Amino acid sequence: MQWNEQDISNCGIGRALEVVGRPWALLIVREVSRGLNRFDEIQQHLAVSAAVLSRRLDELVESRLLERVPYQEAGRRTRHGYRLTSRGTELYPILLSLKEWGDRHRADPAGPATVHRHAECGADVHIALVCEQGHRVAGLAEVELRSGPGARSVSPR
Repeated sequence: MQWNEQDISNCGIGRALEVVGRPWALLIVREVSRGLNRFDEIQQHLAVSAAVLSRRLDELVESRLLERVPYQEAGRRTRHGYRLTSRGTELYPILLSLKEWGDRHRADPAGPATVHRHAECGADVHIALVCEQGHRVAGLAEVELRSGPGARSVSPR
């Protein structure tokens, strides 16, 4: 079966975008991954409306990318902060890929706002395509698309 004969209803990219493709979702994940975990911190840093942020946080918790963590300041009621789950942490390479593309094609003339360095040696961190055998894949021309076990034919119309 050719890729254009496949039903796309179970496409991993499409299903991932149902969660992280919503406006603000990846930016919220970015903020939490950088250590902002309270609603007001995230809202202030992103300049997003409270209603939109609240909806997105609920969706990210429901999708199990974030979890709510209770905290309480002295003399105040209990509130909830947010932290990445293991699912949310798995989005880091996606964020780094988007950042690399943005730095290459959309950065300010002065350069990128942040750099990612390996904590152990200090070298810049980059995303690389590597096959399961450890071979570096240079680009799309070196990748074959094949039907996977969940492939289904497009229904006749």
